[in-house]
Amino acid sequence: MSSLPGAFARIKAEKALPFDELPLLDGEGLAAAMREAIREGSRVVSYFGIPRPDGLTELVSVMAGDTTNALGAARARVKDAFPSIARDCPETQLFEREIAEQCGLASEGHPWFKPVRYRRSWTGRDAWGRDPSLPILPGVGDFYRVEGEEVHEVAVGPVHAGIIEPGHFRFQCHGEEVFHLEIALGYQHRGVEEALRGGPDSRTIRIIETIAGDTTIGHTSAYCQALEALAGAKRSPRTDTIRAIALELERLANHTGDLGAIAGDTGYLPTSSFCGRIRGDFLNMTAVLAGNRFGRGLLRPGGVAFDIGDAERDELLKRLAAAESDVTNAIELMWNSSSVMARLEDTGRLSKDEAIELGLVGPAARATGLARDVRHDHPSGIYRFAQIPVATFDSGDVYARANVRWLELGRSIAFIRDRLSALPAGSLGAPTGPLAPRSFVVTLAEGWRGEICHVAITDEKGDFERYKVVDPSFHNWPGLARALRGQEISDFPLCNKSFNLSYCGHDL
Repeated sequence: MSSLPGAFARIKAEKALPFDELPLLDGEGLAAAMREAIREGSRVVSYFGIPRPDGLTELVSVMAGDTTNALGAARARVKDAFPSIARDCPETQLFEREIAEQCGLASEGHPWFKPVRYRRSWTGRDAWGRDPSLPILPGVGDFYRVEGEEVHEVAVGPVHAGIIEPGHFRFQCHGEEVFHLEIALGYQHRGVEEALRGGPDSRTIRIIETIAGDTTIGHTSAYCQALEALAGAKRSPRTDTIRAIALELERLANHTGDLGAIAGDTGYLPTSSFCGRIRGDFLNMTAVLAGNRFGRGLLRPGGVAFDIGDAERDELLKRLAAAESDVTNAIELMWNSSSVMARLEDTGRLSKDEAIELGLVGPAARATGLARDVRHDHPSGIYRFAQIPVATFDSGDVYARANVRWLELGRSIAFIRDRLSALPAGSLGAPTGPLAPRSFVVTLAEGWRGEICHVAITDEKGDFERYKVVDPSFHNWPGLARALRGQEISDFPLCNKSFNLSYCGHDL
């Protein structure tokens, strides 16, 4: 049972409240409350800092108790440092390093205290005492090393063989066996959270749509919900339904692409080539909705920009039926290949306990048997009334991560078909008004990689004082590193594909 200690204010996603109503603790008190919440089964949704003009930093923690559908938030004011709980609660370690980097605070007691994105802090202070006159380069610094006879180090990236995003992977190996993998990112840092401060303005939604280009609908859904909550705007059931259809189409396209990529990394080309084409079919369905294949411009605060008329509905239903038949045939080819199954099973295994310890989300968590899904645990919009059953598998290996995607394909297709066949009446919405000043709101969306969390805090004028984004990849990169322990280094490409995490979604 997951529960939240009394130090946290009970909040609801998409429900704005005055920021000053969040309980104010000291640094030790907030750390103790978070440790207790995690011990009782809750997890960290977001944890970040807000630099203040008086030289203090306000830490804000948002926790989730999934089994009780509970969210809680609390804050603390600290000056130069804050206590780390990462030794006891590994899921916090990246959040603590990010706070240190952005706000220039030392995380006291952190077991591996190093930068996350290798950037300068917002405050001018530097938690590592770096010389401000020298350039800061991603991936330049200490890496964990394993000493011993015949232990060797393999460095991969940031430039890779394929046309993919940059990231650096440092392996400690004994022969082919991986003892440890450390992942260094930051090469895609674009200053997204800095650019969002002081908004919203005309460019804000364009920034949100490109946080992770393959997750346009997921991130824009969370953003629109935040603005609607802060403005007190109401959405129609038709708007919620169109948004959900777009979100599930995004899931279908990316899950299909991932299954094809997993097949490709086993050398099984039939499923790989078929899924590449079928992914395009799902993307083209999004183009029917929005005029482009990634859904940009479809969602807007207050509603949606395009409706689904009878012609669009019939076209989508026809295309959906064809794509369902094609993707079923393509994936069954892979399931029926014993050589492919031999590569997927028992490769990159994670246990349920490890997924909980690391705070994993999305298919990576559900592949360990952990039924963690925002659409079920913290539903919003149409998902409050038309839930999709949570797809889980318990072996925790590449096969499980592939199988969860396969199960979700069928459930998303059925959901879209049902929603298209019973589109509710209602308007497409209207632009939102001014945002409530000095307010706080949390929004959650289940993107195709997992939980997306946006936290908006407004100042006295109703502008964004802080806009915090947590992409699911931020939670899940440590899971990939853990999955490689005890594997052969040649298993890395396949394991990496089975997580398929976003570099740019992490490097905000």
